[in-house]
Amino acid sequence: MPDRSKDRRRALDLLFEADQRRRAGDGVAMIDLLAQRMADPSGLKPMRTYAAEIVEGVAEHLARIDELLESYSHSWTLERMPAVDLALLRIGAWELLYNDDVPDAVAVEQAVDLAAELSTDESPAFVNGLLGQLQRHAPALRDATAAPEVPQ
Repeated sequence: MPDRSKDRRRALDLLFEADQRRRAGDGVAMIDLLAQRMADPSGLKPMRTYAAEIVEGVAEHLARIDELLESYSHSWTLERMPAVDLALLRIGAWELLYNDDVPDAVAVEQAVDLAAELSTDESPAFVNGLLGQLQRHAPALRDATAAPEVPQ
């Protein structure tokens, strides 16, 4: 099995870049940036299949993922979150809710590990707490017919 940790990191890099470019006023979409990277990595490590799958999945479900992250983050807006944390949370949420191949505990653990390595001292606890909330509610959130759940 390929090393999915490396793929998550590559996906994180691309999601982070897309978000930073959006914040700077460059309206490049995640999918467009992914297509550019796939066509011409320009000296960067190439996007492997699972990394591309993560980016495509996050892009496809971005509105719902962001809605859930904001709902469960208890007064933290997406704009207030560190950009690395937001990208990690999007990856973790996608793996929890839309990728049956990754056990829930692994999705959370991998996001927390990357937060510990790449973000602030407070980030691992923040990422763990927020993804833990999503993990607890994941069965209901995965059910497309379920009414939107309100965090308690």
